Amino acid sequence: MTRGFFVTGTDTGVGKTVAAVALLRACASRGLRAVGMKPVAAGIDPQAGVNADVAALAAAGNVDAPLADRNPYAFAEAVAPHLAAARAGIAIELAPIAAAYQRLAARADIVVVEGAGGALVPLGGRADMLDVARVLGLPVLLVVGLRLGCLSHARLGVLAIRARGLALAGWIACRIDPAMALADENLDWLRRELPAPLIADLAGHRPLDSAALARLGLA
Repeated sequence: MTRGFFVTGTDTGVGKTVAAVALLRACASRGLRAVGMKPVAAGIDPQAGVNADVAALAAAGNVDAPLADRNPYAFAEAVAPHLAAARAGIAIELAPIAAAYQRLAARADIVVVEGAGGALVPLGGRADMLDVARVLGLPVLLVVGLRLGCLSHARLGVLAIRARGLALAGWIACRIDPAMALADENLDWLRRELPAPLIADLAGHRPLDSAALARLGLA
């Protein structure tokens, strides 16, 4: 049976792609068919022709799949998804995302789905990023960017995930601010207080090891 995880973060720019790429690489290195998906991406370099996060996920996985399935909604402007969609004259709908996920799941052992921005980024109407995890029925991995303010942001993220009735599989720490004061003490507090296991501390972009995969039931 195909496994899947939804990777969200405490904010934009906190290391979701770093975490998703690390998970994909770890799974692929152990012989699993692993593919990444970013349902909604905003911001495309005209020369590259594809969102940088989408490209990074593709490079980390080992499953060939159509771009339209790996990234159903792509917008050129690097703005909030609902604004990008409105300016493009389209609506972001959950059904096409779910259909694309099912096609990817048919090809792979594990699908790593990366959200855009933070957990509650709006998609339009009443939907937001956590509705993607809900529709896909996936447990959530919360990426916590270690910087000033991360304690509150992490707790708010957990509250939002649990309020939706979603399973929190664990959290991943990304040290996005090398100059952060008392980073280790903040990490220790989060380890004690968050109601889910620390899957990995990705200091220095270190890879996920067997212990990290075991915490996700993948080893």
